[in-house]
Amino acid sequence: MLLHSVNLWNLAFYALMVFMATLGLWDVFFGFEENKCSMSYMFEYPEYQKIELPKKLAKRYPAYELYLYGEGSYAEEHKVLPLTGIPVLFLPGNAGSYKQVRSIGSIALRKAEDIDFKYHFDFFSVNFNEELVALYGGSLQKQTKFVHECIKTILKLYKGQEFAPKSVAIVGHSMGGLVARALLTLKNFKQDLINLLVTQATPHVAPVMPLDRFITDFYMTVNNYWILNARQINLTTLSVAGGFRDYQVRSGLTFLPKLSHHTSALSVVSSAVPKTWVSTDHLSIVWCKQLQLTTVRAFFDLIDADTKQITQNPKKKLSVLNHHFIRHPAKHFEENPSIISDLTGTSMWVPVKVSKWTYVAYNESDKIYFTFPLANHRKIYTHVYCQSTMLDTNSWIFGCINSTSMCRQGVDLSWKAELLPTIKSLTLRLQDYPSLSHLVVYVPSIHGSKFVVDCEFFKKETRSIQLPVTHLFSFGLSSRKVILNTSGLFYNIELLNFGQIYQAFKINVVSKCSGVKEEITSIYKLHIPWSYEDSLTIAQVPSSTEISVKLHIAQPDNDSHVALLKMYTSSDCQYEVTVKTSFSQILGQVVRFHGGALPAYVISSILLAYGGQLYSLFSTGHCLEYATMLDKEAKPYKVDPFVIMVKFLLGPSELPKDIKIISPDLPILTIIFILISWTTCGAFAILLTYLYYVFKIVHLQASLTMFKNSQTVNPKHSRRSEKKSNHHKDSAVHHLRLSSSDAEDSLRMHSTLINLLTWIVLLSMPSLIYWLKNLRYYFKLNPDPCKPLAFILIPTMAILGNTYTTSIKSSKLLKTTSQFPLPLAVGVIAFGSSHLYRVPCFVFIPLLLHALCNFM
Repeated sequence: MLLHSVNLWNLAFYALMVFMATLGLWDVFFGFEENKCSMSYMFEYPEYQKIELPKKLAKRYPAYELYLYGEGSYAEEHKVLPLTGIPVLFLPGNAGSYKQVRSIGSIALRKAEDIDFKYHFDFFSVNFNEELVALYGGSLQKQTKFVHECIKTILKLYKGQEFAPKSVAIVGHSMGGLVARALLTLKNFKQDLINLLVTQATPHVAPVMPLDRFITDFYMTVNNYWILNARQINLTTLSVAGGFRDYQVRSGLTFLPKLSHHTSALSVVSSAVPKTWVSTDHLSIVWCKQLQLTTVRAFFDLIDADTKQITQNPKKKLSVLNHHFIRHPAKHFEENPSIISDLTGTSMWVPVKVSKWTYVAYNESDKIYFTFPLANHRKIYTHVYCQSTMLDTNSWIFGCINSTSMCRQGVDLSWKAELLPTIKSLTLRLQDYPSLSHLVVYVPSIHGSKFVVDCEFFKKETRSIQLPVTHLFSFGLSSRKVILNTSGLFYNIELLNFGQIYQAFKINVVSKCSGVKEEITSIYKLHIPWSYEDSLTIAQVPSSTEISVKLHIAQPDNDSHVALLKMYTSSDCQYEVTVKTSFSQILGQVVRFHGGALPAYVISSILLAYGGQLYSLFSTGHCLEYATMLDKEAKPYKVDPFVIMVKFLLGPSELPKDIKIISPDLPILTIIFILISWTTCGAFAILLTYLYYVFKIVHLQASLTMFKNSQTVNPKHSRRSEKKSNHHKDSAVHHLRLSSSDAEDSLRMHSTLINLLTWIVLLSMPSLIYWLKNLRYYFKLNPDPCKPLAFILIPTMAILGNTYTTSIKSSKLLKTTSQFPLPLAVGVIAFGSSHLYRVPCFVFIPLLLHALCNFM
């Protein structure tokens, strides 16, 4: 029916829209790198010891529990309380399990064993009964209060110990991180009960799907508190996002707000984290070995040797987090590193006067200091770049002050280096170090291993190359290219005009090498200067490597930095860099950032078609097909994702003779459904009423089908029925007669209503699922986001289920009712796109007016 009612242009348009949507969805769900996370394994059987809570607390929160994680001998020893370690509390997210703590807990236990338990962490985990808090926000406040009680219970387990903790560290996954931030909003909560907060894939900015007002209210309360009280909040917070592999929570939502006076918060994407360098999906972020190792290393570096607990010094906390999660210098963390180092001992001093130098070290028996005099180089070059493939944590590069050929002490420049997957590198601007007379590269004595050290002096302009990106609507048909002909080790490709989330590109790097016998590794690093969302690509050259380039965070208006492609190259190779627009990834960005608004646009289109049907009924006396009205009225949206009608062949053999708006069973059913809504769950009552409505329409469809069949079989009976029908046309008769054409009109109208009501039911499903999942704990959902809507919608749907077009044609309210869907469709887009729970409020208004047309 639908295909016959649309012309070829519309069909082509729909096909194009479906194709584009498919491309965008493919990019979101499949267009990312493979999972490069290593699985974290337990060396001993994991055990979860249930912590006994006070009886009042257990009675108040019957569905929640607190556990202590352990393995092997550690688990046996700690079955006898009190505890002696450093407490860390893990909070699972939406539908998350308390057992997800095992990855970070096991790695921390192995680390403690390596240092003979000089320090160790006790990992606790909360069982939230795997509640669907991302879909139903009514329990978020309850979870927050329970966590507060858990913290107090945990600290009591250390009572009487010499180094008893006064606070806990929290690791929150997904919505668990938001619950942790919400603790600060509680009236009786003391901020110093938390010493550190690490969140993993937590949507801090806004909910992924705002399906009820409790979620949005919770977010507003938490974010407003953190913004308004930023000066008073001294809680060090780290937010780690999963990158493009996490299609459940896009990374842009995980970035904590940047406030000029609030410096205790860091936000980073896992692909930019040193020694991790991988994107994680929403679940693997809790077990990704690379990321958990980084987190545990940071935890141990945060320990204060005097208190044997996590330090209370906020400056040290940020230093540790920056060291492990932002920029790692390939050295162990030191709170107060020695800037001046002694360069003494039996070592060789070798002067190097060339501007480009390479040294291959293999089985070195003596320590060697290579010295580079800077005086002559300053006249020609602006920068110096050095790299080493030896990834130990010892100092390796220094600066001498006022020296001739050798110096006893030097400035340790190793702290300014950056660790990359295969090298550690350092770039210095010479004018920033006017007092340095020499640069010194240290090569230790080694046995049985081989590494390479390179240094080169260069002018900045020879290594910074501008590459304007292609236009958004070039559709990948055009490209821009640069060729790196010089034999340098490092290049910065400036990606001009790139800073918006809807931009997406493919960069192809082709490397051609001459006279290379050994395998060479090049590193291509996409550096986004306004947010920590860098990503690295490692290539074995010669090769052709494709790099996807798109953003999690758009460039701020007041930021003038340029996105860079940092290329760590080989001097023996030539590189060709080509950039072109990726249309499929652009569509993916549209879906990623705006896909959540799709229900609002679909409902808006249906509302417009519904208004058109009502108006055609008023003006012509007939209700047109839904598809026809969608094409005519739902411009410019042109959205029709659903099948209009499913034909049901059931039930009675004749059409209803009398149209009764209020049948004898209608008031009783309405009262029953309202009582169900009051005593159980509003969404459940809405679903039951919806099923009743569908049953009535199926009944009408079956009756019409059987009636048409009977007319085909017995045409004489049809003529007699028509005469009988005309005989009963009397304005004084209260019960109207229903003809075949009236039934068809009514079905067209009801098909549109079913579309609208289906969306209302779908948007109310999360609270129904939550209620069913927790039915064993409580029979009544409280708070219930759907209860007010149910009280109005139930009687409205009950009346509409008994409504036929012939009963409202003469209504004085019909013209007004037909004009309402247009402004309401606008309202759905304006107010419902970012707050989906508001959409049903706009939809039920024309439904209510439609129902009132039966009486006015």
